[in-house]
Amino acid sequence: MVKLDKVDMQILKLLQEDGRLNNAEIAKRVFLSPPACWKRLKFLEQEVIKNYRAFIEPKSLGYNFYAFMNITLDLHSEECMQHFEEEIMKIDNVIACHNISGRYDYLLHLVVKDMDDFHNVSMIKIRTIGNIKEMNTSFSIREIKSFKGLPIK
Repeated sequence: MVKLDKVDMQILKLLQEDGRLNNAEIAKRVFLSPPACWKRLKFLEQEVIKNYRAFIEPKSLGYNFYAFMNITLDLHSEECMQHFEEEIMKIDNVIACHNISGRYDYLLHLVVKDMDDFHNVSMIKIRTIGNIKEMNTSFSIREIKSFKGLPIK
């Protein structure tokens, strides 16, 4: 874990809320000179900040459904799991994948346009990876809270 002070945390919070803020605006909001802020920002970009990106409204691109798919593999060798993970990385509709504990091996978060799209993703793209013993899917009825960033205190 990287050691961060209160000002670093304020900078991270500001950038998480609006990644388009420039150095001068960040410096003003955290009461630093622009050069001092720039130095901190460069450190954070090397050690803490992975990337800058835009959050796109899924429905604006026609993605109307979220699905959560639990997957159990048939074989659990390192090679089999690595193959599954490599193939899942190639499927753009899978927006998150976690290797989990408990009954299932993986939890996938998918975004799809409609049920035909879901069928294509689940039965053609995912099922054909092979070595899948069980697939169990739940659909989001409505989103209550979406990811807005990590809790920064």
